Amino acid sequence: MRRDRESPEVPALARVGGSTGDAEGEPSGQDPPRLDAQRALALVGLAVLAVGALVFDLDIGFLALAVAVALTLIFPSAARGTVDKISWGTVLLVGGIVTYVSLLQDQGTVQWLGDGVAQVGTPLLAALLICLIGAAVSAFASTTGILGALIPLAVPFLQTGQVGAVGLITALAISSSVVDCSPFSTNGALVVANSVVADRDDVFKRLMTWGMTIVVAAPVLSWAIFVVPGSLS
Repeated sequence: MRRDRESPEVPALARVGGSTGDAEGEPSGQDPPRLDAQRALALVGLAVLAVGALVFDLDIGFLALAVAVALTLIFPSAARGTVDKISWGTVLLVGGIVTYVSLLQDQGTVQWLGDGVAQVGTPLLAALLICLIGAAVSAFASTTGILGALIPLAVPFLQTGQVGAVGLITALAISSSVVDCSPFSTNGALVVANSVVADRDDVFKRLMTWGMTIVVAAPVLSWAIFVVPGSLS
């Protein structure tokens, strides 16, 4: 009989807080994160990174490593095990792709493609080819860098007046930007790196399918919407 009278005490505690620790006022795993010293310094590090790269034109890679090392020295316990969580496969993939594309640009491959497009007799077709090249290369490299390389190549057939300058620049900018979802680009690589390890291969394959589809679809659609109407008017 005594056990029967005492048995409701356990459910009562569960109803109060879910555990004895919660009932005593201890923080539970459901508590929202608070701005402690570690998070505050991490935000300061991000601000230093942004200001140093944008204002003082410092090397963003070296500056990011410096901020990470400083935070690791200040909070060594929080950094324990961080290296194991880095997706080194993604890092090596993006590093290799960026190196390869930089080599192509350094050897003049992109310039050669652009010069070949500039010799196309039909300006409307040349505009489509420029958008396709911008999308394909930007899926593996920097969007701003590709725009800076391809826009001057479009000047010769823009001077003919058969293709609107605003429409072509808009189509080229869209074609080179929306392909950043590719897993070889920075944004897509960050998505893959931050996904759950068990789902990482599946995320990579889905982004690969979607990114390669956008590489073809985005230039054609942007060309049809922004370039073709201007040339027909």
